[in-house]
Amino acid sequence: MARKRFSVEQIINHMREADVFLGQGRTVGEICRQIGISEQRYYRWRREYGGLKMTSRGG
Repeated sequence: MARKRFSVEQIINHMREADVFLGQGRTVGEICRQIGISEQRYYRWRREYGGLKMTSRGG
């Protein structure tokens, strides 16, 4: 199976989406299936990118 690469922006957006779903009471397993990643990847991303927030770059 081919491995899909995600950009940092995509990862942060997926993590934001996951936070919304967690707030709605969904489980991590359900969220991972919807996003299309493994639970292991979710927890790795949360550890590595959990503190990052996307900022808009504009004038």
